[in-house]
Amino acid sequence: MGYKKKYASKLTTAEEAVKLVQSGDWVDYGWCTGTPEALDEALAKRYEELHDVKIRGGILFTKPAVMQVPDTAEHFTWNSWHMSGVERKMIADGTAYYGPIRYSELPRFYPENVDSIRVAMFQVSSMDKDGFFSFGPNASHLMAACQKADHVVVEVNKNMPYCIGNETSKIHIDEVDYIVEGSNPSIHELPAGGEATEIDLAVARLITEEIPNGAALQLGIGGMPNAVGSMIAQSDLKDLGVHTEMYVDAFVDMANAGKINGNCKNIDQGKQVYAFGAGTQKLYDYIDNNPECFSASVDYTNDVRVISQLDNFMSINNAIDVDLFGQVNAESAGTKHISGAGGQLDFVMGAYLSKGGKSFICCSSTFKNKQGECVSRIRPTLSTGSIVTDTRANTHYLVTEFGKVNLKGASTWERAEKIISIAHPDFRDELIKEAEKMNIWRRSNKIK
Repeated sequence: MGYKKKYASKLTTAEEAVKLVQSGDWVDYGWCTGTPEALDEALAKRYEELHDVKIRGGILFTKPAVMQVPDTAEHFTWNSWHMSGVERKMIADGTAYYGPIRYSELPRFYPENVDSIRVAMFQVSSMDKDGFFSFGPNASHLMAACQKADHVVVEVNKNMPYCIGNETSKIHIDEVDYIVEGSNPSIHELPAGGEATEIDLAVARLITEEIPNGAALQLGIGGMPNAVGSMIAQSDLKDLGVHTEMYVDAFVDMANAGKINGNCKNIDQGKQVYAFGAGTQKLYDYIDNNPECFSASVDYTNDVRVISQLDNFMSINNAIDVDLFGQVNAESAGTKHISGAGGQLDFVMGAYLSKGGKSFICCSSTFKNKQGECVSRIRPTLSTGSIVTDTRANTHYLVTEFGKVNLKGASTWERAEKIISIAHPDFRDELIKEAEKMNIWRRSNKIK
């Protein structure tokens, strides 16, 4: 049977496909821009007959229909591998929960720890001539989820970019049970953000001057990494490469400016490698059938052993706050969930193992709280309940608008001095007093 005939034989409606789901089942909704829409709406309509259906997914752009039904918690529970703003609100409502894990471990987690997935359902691209559906910019861990699922249902979206990559970036029609053709909604966009602030630019300058020609880059999400990307696009740097967890608009800007060719990469030469991507339509247009972009599962992109093979690897990520011991929190404000572990620690460790590599954790020195008060992001210790994303033993460079410091190997009093030196001046005396109480301040310390 030809692929077109197979396609026709497996084509069904969303309403028919979701009849596979029964009470008590685990269902996988895929990831990020691949989260199903027509299937989600159809499943939500069955809420009265379903109870305790547990759904896995992550990085939602909108609240799923299943999470908007009456008495939601009685019928559906959302389990997120990484938090978005939508999911933070769902946690506060008591209908969603975070699964703490290093993102890179997901492809191993599914075969070793998941007893069963009743149905894996997610959006894909149109089928190619060889019978494959691309996961779009969501290779991530989807192949592992599909291999564990009793049934795989794909929701075809003609607007989903076809992302070239390895065998984990697509699924063959023979591995699919049902095909649903959705309404072809536009792929959800992640705004690149407004104009970079003076603080963003100050941090970006401090990082950009550390980047050599031929470096391999990883950028996290947020204003500061984006500012670094924009600054690189306008710089004299050349022959840069990309090996990242998340592909963002800044990479498109750098590539269009002629800064990226990947010629100096020790592996995957000439390829921009990523586990998933989200951004504006500009990004989706750029990665669609682009042979220079390479989609791969997260256990490859975030593998410390892979990252370490790339010389001059530069990892650039955000933090919520950091303490005087060098512990970095990028996940919560106390017990309030903000993000997830993601792959930050993988890239911090991998960059340091790279020949000439460096990892940069960046943040503004202060922020305004809800009361309008100026609060230091550099704290004596992390607040109760805050998550240690990067341990003090792993933190390399820390950057604020007041400077950058290398914490690797620094003793407790040395790192306290260094960290306080890049805190906002208004908070330095107070931080010194706290450091003295914790016996990590020497009389000979001098703020430079």
